[in-house]
Amino acid sequence: MYDIKWIRDNAQAFDQGLVNRGASALSSTLISIDDRRRAAIQTAQVSQERRNALSKEIGQAMARQDKARAEALKAEVAALKDALPAAEAEEKAISAELDAALAAIPNTPLPEVPVGADEHGNVEVRRYGEPRTAATMGFAPRQHFDIGEGLGMMDFEAASRMSGARFVVNRAGLARLERALGQFMLDLHGGEHGYTEVNPPLLVKDHAVYGVGQLPKFEDDLFKTTNGFYLISTSEVSLTNLVREQVLEEKVLPYRFTALTPCFRSEAGAAGRDTRGMIRQHQFSKVELVSVTTPEQSLAEHERMTAAAEEVLKRLGLAYRTVLLCTGDMGFGSQKTYDIEVWLPGQDAYREISSCSVCGDFQARRMNARFKPAEGKGNRFVHTLNGSGVAVGRALVAVLETYQNEDGSVTVPDALLPYMGGITRLEKVA
Repeated sequence: MYDIKWIRDNAQAFDQGLVNRGASALSSTLISIDDRRRAAIQTAQVSQERRNALSKEIGQAMARQDKARAEALKAEVAALKDALPAAEAEEKAISAELDAALAAIPNTPLPEVPVGADEHGNVEVRRYGEPRTAATMGFAPRQHFDIGEGLGMMDFEAASRMSGARFVVNRAGLARLERALGQFMLDLHGGEHGYTEVNPPLLVKDHAVYGVGQLPKFEDDLFKTTNGFYLISTSEVSLTNLVREQVLEEKVLPYRFTALTPCFRSEAGAAGRDTRGMIRQHQFSKVELVSVTTPEQSLAEHERMTAAAEEVLKRLGLAYRTVLLCTGDMGFGSQKTYDIEVWLPGQDAYREISSCSVCGDFQARRMNARFKPAEGKGNRFVHTLNGSGVAVGRALVAVLETYQNEDGSVTVPDALLPYMGGITRLEKVA
């Protein structure tokens, strides 16, 4: 969400940021709406001031016993009284028009973000690990759904019978492996990375979803109940809203939160993509990372958060690469985003498993989340960051494909053994 005053003062930079994102320059349109809003405010103020002045004149006329003058003044007051609500209603309508226009505009990318139209403009930052391939594994690697179904532990048909497409039922050791991944991530982020574990609501109201920038633009990708709740598409929604309408002390920042929750997405724009398997589902689990910082801390926190997400993959022995997204591939509320892509031997490709973004004060303005500086006057908007730490379902996919054996079994990574109750290998159910 933007401050119209900032747009007035930085019109060229604002327009260039939008153009870099593949959007149209909008400063002149927004300033024109704001000019109408200001004019409506001025009209209402002038009317109110005139009404106040007339009230004094009426008193003076009555004191002089000038009844004719008093009656004329009273008629003018009555006319203003009738006109004032219309002027106030016009100002309110124009303000709502401006707010709606501002709410639909994506965040402005930081200067270091590469300009590009789509994923082809992304820039690789680093790689970790050696990708496993048919040559290094000694056999043709299978995709995760073939592995899971071969084990008798992954059932898409049963899920489809009760819920339709893009759902799965995991059983036995595979269900435990999925649970182990989530617990491992929570322990790592809470125990070593300084994040506070939270068990947040999965159902939220529209103002919470609006606060993180998912409404109104992405409503089609959300599941909504009949009584006005939204199922969270990520616990970023709940965790970030912990500071909505708050004024924090600078000394308590940064806040760092993590949560393991189910997430729900309609995948409205994903027709025909990843229709088989667990890559893109309506329901999935994810460990989320959220930070709330001062503006001065946010870029360093972004690097720290990305490193925390990468550490998950390092501990699991999964090869990955980290890319800096270009302007045309960034999320709506992001100023700068790193995507972490894990190597999937079965697909012979890197696939996204985490996206870590710094949002500046974009979300904070929508939530009215501020902090009181230790020095100086006035309150300032906080900066917010979010990242997957990481997507549990996709981590399960990566583990299955990376640790698969030629006989169809899967070796449990060392990092997960403490959570597996003595299971070291997933083998076909008898």
